[in-house]
Amino acid sequence: MDEQLLQLKREIREMIRLDFIIPEDIPAIELYMDQVTRFMDQHLSGNKRNEEDKILTKTMINNYTKNRLLPPPEKKRYSKEHIILLIYIYYLKNVLPIGDIQRILAPMSDQFFDEKQMTEIYEAIYELEKPQYFNIEASAAKAAALVEKKFPRGEDEYLSKMALIYLLGYDMFSKKRLIEKLIDELPEYPPKGMGESKTAKKKTEKGKKTGVRQAAAKKVGIKPAGRKPVSKTSTTRKTASRNASKTASGTGAKPAAGKTTARRTTKKDNG
Repeated sequence: MDEQLLQLKREIREMIRLDFIIPEDIPAIELYMDQVTRFMDQHLSGNKRNEEDKILTKTMINNYTKNRLLPPPEKKRYSKEHIILLIYIYYLKNVLPIGDIQRILAPMSDQFFDEKQMTEIYEAIYELEKPQYFNIEASAAKAAALVEKKFPRGEDEYLSKMALIYLLGYDMFSKKRLIEKLIDELPEYPPKGMGESKTAKKKTEKGKKTGVRQAAAKKVGIKPAGRKPVSKTSTTRKTASRNASKTASGTGAKPAAGKTTARRTTKKDNG
């Protein structure tokens, strides 16, 4: 029995072993999108369930930017801070919806998007992951020991694995509920009375600059592009012509002729 449990612990240790990215491996130079996806795949490919699974794709990165999980790149190049945020997103997306991840990372990308600060935070969290790995291993081994007492693997392999899967699922669900509670307790961001976030400020400044350019153009007499304005004289003539036509048709008379007809009528009267 003891030998079986030891073997099970060894199997658990191997199964929960994950690839990770140590802080020193994150490039300090800016990368293009293809280089980013290649870097993530090289360092995290051991976490794939199937060989054809993708760690990160161009579509994923574009969606993260679109959903404001990731700040836009500068001239199509991604910095070290972008890579760190992508690592956080990679682990969180497997258990949380995009809205929750956005709420978690919005203050991070807005307040700490600086190489030194982001690196220091990532290094601190990475150091916390090491002891947590052994906590996870011990917890899974205890669950396996409980299952072994009720459903020994030697008697029924299916029931033994099904029961362990259920206990691990129960453990994951409990922790997910705890995560959700912690997210709900996060302070509102940006805080009320603290003004706009840095991202929102950039958009506001861009809008102000556009408004200033339009005002300057108006001041010097430059008209905005668009439809050619119609003169008042032309509009008045067209309206008068339409009204005359309506009056003539209503009385059965023919509409008035042009200038040439008017001149001929005058000559007859004089003759």
